[in-house]
Amino acid sequence: MSDKAQDGLGVALWQGQTVAGDRDAALGQIARASRAAGQAGAAVIVFPELFLTGYERDDLNELALSVEDMADRLAPLAREAGCAICVGYPERAADGLRNSAICVSSTGEVLGNHRKIQLYGPAEAERFVPGSRYTLFDLAGKRTAILICYDVEFAPHVAALRDKGVELILAPTAAMRPFEHVGDHVVPAMAANHGLAIAYANLCGSEADLEYFGLSVIMGPDGKTLARAGSDPAMLLATLKRQYDPALVSTQAQDFRHVDETA
Repeated sequence: MSDKAQDGLGVALWQGQTVAGDRDAALGQIARASRAAGQAGAAVIVFPELFLTGYERDDLNELALSVEDMADRLAPLAREAGCAICVGYPERAADGLRNSAICVSSTGEVLGNHRKIQLYGPAEAERFVPGSRYTLFDLAGKRTAILICYDVEFAPHVAALRDKGVELILAPTAAMRPFEHVGDHVVPAMAANHGLAIAYANLCGSEADLEYFGLSVIMGPDGKTLARAGSDPAMLLATLKRQYDPALVSTQAQDFRHVDETA
């Protein structure tokens, strides 16, 4: 990856294993991977869903942090790395536990804190309070949003973000077998059909009785795969162009015709 200011926006993601409730170990991984990403010219690095603590845990309430506390832990790491950091964590909020992802800039400022909208299955619904808003911010000249895991599988959410001018979605994820089709097909289709880039950072390895499939991917807005992981820990790096040929980007949004079923 070359100079991000000249060649486009450098995007990195870390596909890693969970840390079994050890926040310090997770922060160590975040620090090391972020430094490597910054040295490679990335403007942002994305980590998986609930990466700070692990996903399948009964002690998330005890491990949860407020937005401010999470930002305090990430800010020095982002400043040292020279790139923004987006990572999933359990958020201790006034109204309960949230499945959240925060993005902190390379100068240590909070760019956005997204609360997962689409909670997956009864276990998540019982544990977390769902989010109800999109999280948008500017990242090195690109309008950016965060969606967490199941959120990005809903075309209406992706379309709504596209309509708000979003060019890049950061997607921390904890997707397990047997749902490999999400990484293989759903995420690429979302990027291609809506004409925006998606950085989809999944877990890998096992946790309790779950097997995470990996398959993290960075998709360009023209539907091309820029970087793809397998099932093992990996760092992905890609550069998003400042501008893409409009002829190669989805035109469905402009060309869509509503059907009047009453006619």
